[in-house]
Amino acid sequence: MSKITRGILALLALCGLSLLLLNCGSTVNRTSGLLYALIQGTNQVSSYAINLTSGSLSLINSKAATCASGSNCGVPLDIILDSTSANAFVLNKGAFNSAGGSPIAPSIYGYKVGSDGSLGSGTDLTTGASVFTAGDLAAGMVRDSAGQFLFVITEGNQAIPVSNSLCAIGTPATQGVLCAQLYVFSISSGTLSLVKATTLTFVPTSLAVNTFSSQTMLYITGNQDLNTTAPHVDSSLHQYTVDSSGNVVEKFDPAITQYQLPYATAGDPGAVLSLTTAPIGGSAGTFVYVASATAGSLSTFQLCTVQNADCAATDVTNFRLVPVGTPPTVGSNPIAMVVDPTQSFLYIVAKNSDRVFGFRINGTQGTLTALSPASLNTGATPLSIAMHSTGKFLFVSNNGSANISSYVLNTTSGSMSSPLTITSLANPAGLWSK
Repeated sequence: MSKITRGILALLALCGLSLLLLNCGSTVNRTSGLLYALIQGTNQVSSYAINLTSGSLSLINSKAATCASGSNCGVPLDIILDSTSANAFVLNKGAFNSAGGSPIAPSIYGYKVGSDGSLGSGTDLTTGASVFTAGDLAAGMVRDSAGQFLFVITEGNQAIPVSNSLCAIGTPATQGVLCAQLYVFSISSGTLSLVKATTLTFVPTSLAVNTFSSQTMLYITGNQDLNTTAPHVDSSLHQYTVDSSGNVVEKFDPAITQYQLPYATAGDPGAVLSLTTAPIGGSAGTFVYVASATAGSLSTFQLCTVQNADCAATDVTNFRLVPVGTPPTVGSNPIAMVVDPTQSFLYIVAKNSDRVFGFRINGTQGTLTALSPASLNTGATPLSIAMHSTGKFLFVSNNGSANISSYVLNTTSGSMSSPLTITSLANPAGLWSK
C-alpha cells in the first residue's frame, strides 16, 4: 500500500471519528436538557431540548397524544417523569359533561421516553381498570422524591352544597354524589398499581409531597369543607403521613376529638409546596408554603421537628405546623410554584397578573425575602412553572398567549433574567424539566 493511499485512509478514519464525536456531542447536548409541555389546545405533549447556555428551547416533537385517537379525556393537567426519567405520566382532567353529554372519567397515560427525549405513544394506565369515576374531575398529581408513589386528587362533584353531608366522615355517598378522592399508586417500570383510594371530606385544590428523615408527608389544600360539624374550615391545609406501603393517615391534634383538624389558610388556597433546607452553617428546617388565590399572598408554615419555644414534645410527635413570618403578596391568583435544587430560592406565578415572583428562603426560619427584581412579566395567563435540574433555568407556560417564557437564573443571588419567549402550540399548561 502506497504512502498516499495510507494517508488518505488515515484521513478518512480521522474524519469519520470526528463526525462520530460531533454526532455524539449533538445527542448529549440535545438530551442533557429537556422540557415537556402539555398542550391543552390539541391534547398533545411537546418535547423541547434546552440550550444549557442560553435557556432557549428547540422543539423535538409534538407527536405524543394525551388521549387515544377518537377519545375524549378532558384537558391534560400534569406531567411527571419517574425517578429513572425513562417513563412519563400524564394526568387528564376528565369532563363532567363531554360534547356528547356523557361524563368522562379522569385518566393517566403512560409513555416511554426516547433516546432523544421524545415521548412514544401513550397507554391508558387507569381508565381500563376503572380506577376513576366518570363525572369526577382530576385536580392534580405529584410523586415522592424516591419515585415510589404517585398521588392524585380529584374534586368530586363541583357544586356540593355545604349543607350536604353525604361526603362527611362515616356517611356513605348516595344519590349520584361523587366525593372527592385521594388516590395513591405505586410506580414500577412505567406501570401503576392502585394502593388505595381515600374519600376526602373537602374539595381539594392542590397537593405537595416531601420526605425528610425517612418520613414522607403529603399536603393537600382545599377550598370547600363538606363537613357540617365543627370545626368547619373552607380554606384549609390538610397534612398526612405516608408509610412505606403508601398508606396515608391524616394528622390531627390529639387534644381535639374531631378526626380532622385542618390548618386554616387565607382564602381559596390554590398552590402548595413543601421542602427541607440544608443551609451551610445553619440549622435545617422543613417548611410548607401555601398560596392564596383570594388574598394574593404566600403563607409559610414550619414543621415541628425539634422541641423548642414554639414546639412542644407532642407537637414534634404529631408533626404540628406553626405559621411563621408575614405572608408576602404574590399577585392575583398565584397558581404554581417551584424551588431550586439547593432549596434556597422559591418562584411562583400569578395567573391573573401575568407575572413570576422570586424569593430567597431563610434556611432556618423559612421566611421569604423578595429577590431583585421581585417579579418579571410572563406571557398571558401563566399556568405552570418548572426548573431545570441545574437550577440555572426557569420555565413558565403561558396558556393565554400560546408561548413559554424562559428565564436564566443567577444561582448565587436567585435573580431572573429578562425572559426569552418561545412560541408553542395553543394553550400550553403543565411542565416538567430535567
